[in-house]
Amino acid sequence: MAPELDELNTQYRFQETDLPAGEVVTIRPLVESDLDAVLPLLVRDPASPLSAESYKEKFDLRQYRPEWTWLAVDDASGAPLAVAVWWGSPTENAPGALDGVVTSPAVPDADRIDLAAAVLRAGQEAFAAGAEGQARRPPEYHVFVPGDWRDRPEVVAALQWRVEAARRAGLSDLLERLRYEWTPQAGIPEPSQRLTFHPEPDDEVFAGLFAAVLTDSLDHTSVLEAATVGAEAQARSDLEFYRDVMLGERSWWRVAKDADGVTVGFGFPSRNPGAHVVGYLGVLPEHRGKGYAGDILDEILRILALEVGAEMVRSDTDLANVPMAAAMERAGFVNFARRLVFSAP
Repeated sequence: MAPELDELNTQYRFQETDLPAGEVVTIRPLVESDLDAVLPLLVRDPASPLSAESYKEKFDLRQYRPEWTWLAVDDASGAPLAVAVWWGSPTENAPGALDGVVTSPAVPDADRIDLAAAVLRAGQEAFAAGAEGQARRPPEYHVFVPGDWRDRPEVVAALQWRVEAARRAGLSDLLERLRYEWTPQAGIPEPSQRLTFHPEPDDEVFAGLFAAVLTDSLDHTSVLEAATVGAEAQARSDLEFYRDVMLGERSWWRVAKDADGVTVGFGFPSRNPGAHVVGYLGVLPEHRGKGYAGDILDEILRILALEVGAEMVRSDTDLANVPMAAAMERAGFVNFARRLVFSAP
């Protein structure tokens, strides 16, 4: 059972800073009576998608929740000085990602990082305490930036203090991902001439395929998790995520077979709260190097465009996953942005 609200409140006393001597800031989850004071702080900037409008929309959808929104509040005035917002699926009991952290203009630059880091740590500790004895890594911090973000001083400036705050809160590992978008105007792929695609009702078959494709995979996140929990456990976690958390239909999943009827890989067309997505595709290690990833990707697009009626499909791939990026560009995907993912080592 998660701790009671009052048990989560902590205090952070600033020392040797430009804040008034002895000022005390209480760090706690949001209560709905805070909203009128918090929403004006939520203003989009080059490293944060948070806005009052988007927060209210996701709050109503239970993707943002009071217990997933943490504040630093000035005890003297009652004004919020910092806000950290975690996102999660409406069906989940714990947040899946940190969406952003903002500070009030009243916070001196010298205190911004310390305050933001304290809010992040408080939220992470509360989520861990609510895990009912299970080890839980802190949610990753996802930041969406332009592809040329390193050449944009305003983006770098908006990132710098947040990255340092995240590092102090334990989110020190960076994974950079390419964000792609496809529309039917790019051309719906023709059916594969080499592979056939088949529904598979048995989840155990897909669990085995998930485990098999982890070998020498360029999917950093799955490989990292598998190194901690083992390939079989990670395979089941991936399967359950796409079946139970993502919004795509189980009936969209396909096994890919070659002309001899041998399984060479699989594809999971899917959907998240914002868009239809490629989801997951994998090629078995013994069949790599033949371009099958492109065939499976094409079939995913055909299912989403022709059977589901998707007008846009998105997909991310790790910056280091050059073969997948090349396959997406051949299929007509356009790289429109990057995602920076900060996680605990």
